[in-house]
Amino acid sequence: MSEPTIEVYETEDRSFPPPAAFAAQANTSDRSLYDEADADYEAFWARQARELLTWDKDFTEVLDWQLPFAKWFADGKLNVSANCLDRHVDAGRGDKVAYHWEGEPGDTVTLTYSELLTEVKKFANVLKGLGLEKGDRVAIYMPMILELPIAMLACTRIGVAHSVIFGGFSADAIVDRCIDAEAKVIITADAGYRRGSAALLKPTVDAALEIGAPSVTDVIVANRCDTNPDMVEGRDHWWHEVMADASDDCPAEPMDAEQLLYLLYTSGTTAKPKGIMHTTGGYLTQVAFTHKYVFDLKPETDIYWCAADIGWVTGHSYIVYGPLANGCTSVMYEGTPDTPDKDRLWDIIERYKVTQLYTAPTAIRMFMKWGVQEPQKHDLSSLRVLGTVGEPINPEAWMWYHEHIGGNERPIVDTWWQTETGGNMITPFPGVTTTKPGSATHPIPGVFMELVDDDGNTVTNGGGYLTISRPWPSMLRGIWGNEERYRETYWSTYEGKYFAGDGARLDDDGYLWLLGRVDDVMNVSGHRISTTEVESALVDHPAVAEAAVVGGNDDLTGQAIFGYVILVGDAEVSDELGNEIREHVGVKLGKIARPKTVIIVPDLPKTRSGKIMRRLLRDVADGNSLGDTTTLADPGVVAEIANRAAESDED
Repeated sequence: MSEPTIEVYETEDRSFPPPAAFAAQANTSDRSLYDEADADYEAFWARQARELLTWDKDFTEVLDWQLPFAKWFADGKLNVSANCLDRHVDAGRGDKVAYHWEGEPGDTVTLTYSELLTEVKKFANVLKGLGLEKGDRVAIYMPMILELPIAMLACTRIGVAHSVIFGGFSADAIVDRCIDAEAKVIITADAGYRRGSAALLKPTVDAALEIGAPSVTDVIVANRCDTNPDMVEGRDHWWHEVMADASDDCPAEPMDAEQLLYLLYTSGTTAKPKGIMHTTGGYLTQVAFTHKYVFDLKPETDIYWCAADIGWVTGHSYIVYGPLANGCTSVMYEGTPDTPDKDRLWDIIERYKVTQLYTAPTAIRMFMKWGVQEPQKHDLSSLRVLGTVGEPINPEAWMWYHEHIGGNERPIVDTWWQTETGGNMITPFPGVTTTKPGSATHPIPGVFMELVDDDGNTVTNGGGYLTISRPWPSMLRGIWGNEERYRETYWSTYEGKYFAGDGARLDDDGYLWLLGRVDDVMNVSGHRISTTEVESALVDHPAVAEAAVVGGNDDLTGQAIFGYVILVGDAEVSDELGNEIREHVGVKLGKIARPKTVIIVPDLPKTRSGKIMRRLLRDVADGNSLGDTTTLADPGVVAEIANRAAESDED
């Protein structure tokens, strides 16, 4: 395994205890939850499941652990849609706002729990009308509009598993996911607004279906931008037309706690994305628990905002399922933080009186770059808790967030977790934990982490590899259709332990500092991207004979993608060709996977056995000293690559 790629902050000694006034009103302000979980973590999670959720049939068995496969609350029955909607409406809270939605052009919708429930019931009947049954899968490829959570919740109502595909992904990505999941329906929109224009989605779905996804029989299209897309007769249906006559009578069907809830595809160390499986009871328990305690949620009064995209796991857990299960009011925003102006987020916080903001370190570094004058234009005094997610946050960004957004008095919860974990795993509790800038601090109650060295021995101080030593309720239940890949990817490195693929450090006070990926997966703005996937897209260009990809340090995005390519014999080196190859990756995988730069090289640094030395390519990307090159078949090639990289920087 390679070394962690994020700088270690060895000398950080600042600490911030919970403000006394905050702790006095916090949902938890002492160690009692930790003590309870340490004494009997199964009983702890059983209590959370029963207190936070409503069960149609209570469970008698908490955990069935057949390593590496876990079942939580397996003989219980519940419905996610009913827990997120019906029970709040039945309790007389139907008029409570579920979402304050804001579109990028400034259009707004306020949707109550009663209104959301009606829409979900109607769309569930639409899905049933297309022949979908419990256990089927659908793909959802949508912008950040209210039809997206409506579609997800409608699926949960009838036991159909959804696979949400981020709206920035390409046609090829849609094909791969639909084929793997055998999706029967794609739910999409004509387009979504992004930086002032319509980003087309329906034509990408059409292109995907032309490539081939034979299981897809129907496409439902929400009209967001009036782009008038082509509609295939018999296959394509307008959302507003199929909803017009749909019945709103659709009882929530009790589901087994281990019923498949959703698939979410994530990059791994191969070019083939992994379909991460999440089920019902355990997942909803942990996201409801963490949403309540990590954000100190007061559902009666709080206005909560997770400024992520539902296309990623953060949006699943902390825009849709956690907040709705807890009956809170959320803000949901379609656009980007700089449209129409760089104070857009702060304007939204002021207008809606947002109490919790959950965003990414990449965004915080971007806000820093734009300057303190942007947030200073607005009254941010409603904020109570600030959160970060997606990647390790550097102390400078943490302190800027603390000072300029938090007014030096709001707790910051820096959360570590993954698509695979389903919910927060390492994070402060804002009324309990003394925080340090840049540290995610400690595992939550009921989650057990262990730092190990190369040989699997426990590390009690210093650096190591982050593992999880006991099952947790929201853990992935496997990789769709590939049991062996699940074992090999997550459970084969250290016996009996889940290996997260991240490096970490324990300091003298027992605080965890996440150090980034240690495998061939890059973390770009909190989004995991496989080096192999990008390399495959580079080689797909007809001018490219061979390619290597590494993640290099980047002040804004944490890591940036650097591609090194060798051309076929008759191709001529030019800046134009390099840009063309770079754009080709954007077409194949989506712009999020497009390299920051493509460097055309005469050869790649390889050992005598033919292995590419990616460490040296990372050093070139970061401008570091190249160190020992004696094991290379051609030591001189690295100097030539460095020269090409320098020329690329000058351009």
